[in-house]
Amino acid sequence: MAGSPRDRDEAGRARNARPRDALGRPLPYGSAGEARAPEGVVRAPADTLREAQQLLDAGRPFHAHEVLEDAWKTGPDDERDLWRGLAQLAVGLTHAARGNTAGAATLLARGARSLGTAGPAAARHGVDDAGLVSWASGLSAGAEAGGPLDLTPPRLTR
Repeated sequence: MAGSPRDRDEAGRARNARPRDALGRPLPYGSAGEARAPEGVVRAPADTLREAQQLLDAGRPFHAHEVLEDAWKTGPDDERDLWRGLAQLAVGLTHAARGNTAGAATLLARGARSLGTAGPAAARHGVDDAGLVSWASGLSAGAEAGGPLDLTPPRLTR
């Protein structure tokens, strides 16, 4: 509905305050949702990777995406492909877990392309870019084929 109020942060930016489930799906206001990672946090790269891995391992890829997206938005320009690619892989895994195979295939392929150009940034932070590209390509192909998907999260680092 036009003109309906939107959730805003202190700076006036739109922020959806609705609670979310473990896969990031919005729940009705007032519901008990999953704890969310705060947005806009600047973390050291090692902390970002550790926190994202913990969230992936806990079956919370949407929340891992939020942590990785912070690094994408706040990190240096020469690391954008790395963090964008990792965030896209987490979103792709989120779509796969939700049963959205088309969305999963698209985001996993995008993430693999971004990681394919991450080069020195991936090496600098110990990210297994080649292994992640292989994992994402395999899961993307499986999603496109419509077969059962192995949703075991990948290891982000070597």
